[in-house]
Amino acid sequence: MSQVKSIAVLTSGGDSQGMNAAVRSVVRSALFHGLQVYGIQRGYLGLINEDIRPMDLRSVGDIIQRGGTILQTARCKEFLTPEGQQRGADILRKHGIDGLVVIGGDGSYQGANKLSKLGIKTMALPGTIDNDIAYTDFTIGFDTAVSIVVDAINKLRDTMTSHERSSVVEVMGRHCGDIALYAGLASGAESILVPEVPVDLVSVANRMKENFTNGKRHSIIVVAEGVGSGHDIANKLFEMNGIESRVTVLGHIQRGGTPTHNDRVLASRLGDFAVRKLIEGESGKACGIIKGELVATDIDIVVNSKKPFNMELYELAARLSQ
Repeated sequence: MSQVKSIAVLTSGGDSQGMNAAVRSVVRSALFHGLQVYGIQRGYLGLINEDIRPMDLRSVGDIIQRGGTILQTARCKEFLTPEGQQRGADILRKHGIDGLVVIGGDGSYQGANKLSKLGIKTMALPGTIDNDIAYTDFTIGFDTAVSIVVDAINKLRDTMTSHERSSVVEVMGRHCGDIALYAGLASGAESILVPEVPVDLVSVANRMKENFTNGKRHSIIVVAEGVGSGHDIANKLFEMNGIESRVTVLGHIQRGGTPTHNDRVLASRLGDFAVRKLIEGESGKACGIIKGELVATDIDIVVNSKKPFNMELYELAARLSQ
């Protein structure tokens, strides 16, 4: 067993629903095990600026249902440098902090990995709506983001059907199309365009025309932002088939709002898991969930791996959208 007596938690990168639930879990689990807990404001920027405060049970009361992050988040160019990373490690030691839990996406994992190599006991939790972290089936915030997109598409379908129009919905996902994939499948979209699969707009345009010719009253096309602008896609389709598409760009609305129960449960499980791993003497691990089981994988492996795309779901969506 390690001699961890004091830990800190920070949130970094883009916010995601469930981050507060994860912070709450880390703090309460640590207090349950008799540890002292600190919260670091504004991610690695707050670490560099020593914006560190003690946390207790009241610090995380009434936050499990809130979106965003009470610890806030910010970019920090200084921490991208070896000097900044060393300064961060030195500050943690100065404050007597034995372990650090980082909640965020790929960039946050990179920072946690650097601190781990500088001798800081670290655990990373996957807090990002994109679901693009390897060695975990789902990330904190993904389920909520998909639910928001599905709700938006449901509403759009009502009006598109009434006016017999096509709708292009642009969702987040520069390098990972999981939001588009899951939301498109769950909402019965006719076409799903993701960066992992080559896009055949000619096929999409022909299918739209065929559907309208056969009496279908609407068409929903979900586009991950990594494929291109929803407006550009709509314009190209119009040039091919003469069907005008209304474009909806959901943007940052996908990151806000109350987390679903799935995200709250996942965040709670992972936060507690991270604390227990630190107490057991583990370090430099990325915590995730695979087939319902909690796993801890070397951060070094995770940051150098690309999450595989679920072609089975993609092909299922294609079969069911006939």
